[in-house]
Amino acid sequence: MERKEFLKKSLALAGIFTMFSQCKKEDEVTPGTVTDSTDTTTCTVTDNETEGPFPTKSPSTYVRKDITDGKTGLPLTVNVYIKNVNNNCAALENALVDIWHCDTAGNYSEYGGSGMQSTNYTSVHFLRGRQTTDANGLAAFTSIYPGWYSGRAPHIHVHIYNGSGTSLLVTQIAFPEDISSAVYKTTYYTAHGQADTSNASDNIFSDSLDNELATLSGDTTNGYTLTHTIYVKA
Repeated sequence: MERKEFLKKSLALAGIFTMFSQCKKEDEVTPGTVTDSTDTTTCTVTDNETEGPFPTKSPSTYVRKDITDGKTGLPLTVNVYIKNVNNNCAALENALVDIWHCDTAGNYSEYGGSGMQSTNYTSVHFLRGRQTTDANGLAAFTSIYPGWYSGRAPHIHVHIYNGSGTSLLVTQIAFPEDISSAVYKTTYYTAHGQADTSNASDNIFSDSLDNELATLSGDTTNGYTLTHTIYVKA
């Protein structure tokens, strides 16, 4: 066989092998990969984070979907899906999900009157609540878009328990910076201005943003819907 003919056949075979390999990679489903209407990501436990200095003092007291409690701000629907890594990342039903976040001025309820938060909100309980996940692993809340406070990017705290009340994970949810920037230009937030800390420089999100960044849809006229999936071992 002439050298030219040999090379031609070799290259053709190599091309077929490459096409086969590419198709195989595209068609394979990697074990532990989740693909559904809410998320497409590797099935690993979401990063554990601190509760911060302002956790809810009596979470079971605030079983409610609407957590605004009279606070004004841009409407935010919070849809948190809980999935169980120990069950092939299936939806975790009957999990207890607590969330809490600050108001438009960066203040938390149940705390205050100290150096960390001068405004005293020790006797009120706004922007805190608990829900039980449904068959789809969903816990939904009605709230407002959170503000920010110095040194932290905008965020929501989340604590997940199993149905018996055993803690499974404490984590936080980050917000896309372009959306936060637009929100903070609206009437409710202009007095407080723009956040002073980016996600990349935030001491919580700087090393875990990939699995803590929420997906948001909506606009600054009608409000936003936040969708986020959290993975736990249950």
